[in-house]
Amino acid sequence: HYFMLNDYGADYFSQRKTYPFIKINCGLIPENLLESELFGYEGGAFSGASKSGKKGKVELAQTGTLFLDEIGEIPLSLQVKLLEFLQDSEITRVGGTKRIKINTRIITATNRDLQKMVDEGTFRIDLFYRLNVVPIKIPPLRERYEDIPILAEYFLKRFNNKYNMEKRLEPEIIEEMLKYDWPGNVRELEHVMERMIVVSDSDIISVKYFDEMVTDRDRDKGKVICTKIMPYKQAKRELEKQLVTKAYKMYRTTRKAAEALEIDPSTV
Repeated sequence: HYFMLNDYGADYFSQRKTYPFIKINCGLIPENLLESELFGYEGGAFSGASKSGKKGKVELAQTGTLFLDEIGEIPLSLQVKLLEFLQDSEITRVGGTKRIKINTRIITATNRDLQKMVDEGTFRIDLFYRLNVVPIKIPPLRERYEDIPILAEYFLKRFNNKYNMEKRLEPEIIEEMLKYDWPGNVRELEHVMERMIVVSDSDIISVKYFDEMVTDRDRDKGKVICTKIMPYKQAKRELEKQLVTKAYKMYRTTRKAAEALEIDPSTV
């Protein structure tokens, strides 16, 4: 994911921290409704509209923060209006003529390659640069193994509270989690944790439940896939680099990494 901020400030230190935080997922709203969801509408603007009109998400975020999730899904036809709002800090409701001044911080997120979309003509280059002021790249879970135990503990507490349980994880489960590539990232980890807590018949969740959750996935331990042709020596160096880096991130010491790779610590 990429988070893109066009205004500075963190939640705990920003002057906006006590004001509304409004979120909208641009990929979940049908294209013909997204404009009115974002910018609101005046009474009688279209069939079925409220007679008194309605504020959009942008207006609701006045003085606070507007979070536009899946910004890559916003249609080209609406990108122009969004760009005008970002440039002028003003909006016009659907069916209206009055210009409404808006003061809000904008945060956007996407898992799509916006630069590629710009090159393909499906995302406006001016909007891309207007949004992309402070980009924050969130690496996939397989590249930050140190987060897995922390997230697993978080989801364990969360779902124990949700289902009024007091379940715990076998230590071996964390070890197995560190070996898994998590193609679905944090959402997959969340889903697996909830399923294990719900289906396990003991207060201590054994590693067999985790194995059952991921058996149907591509869990080919030790399988190496070559995606392109390159010189043999270069491929060998790349594989060694990935193996050692992954082992060290998982086990945190040279000795343990060497044991996992079945090589001498000096080689690591």
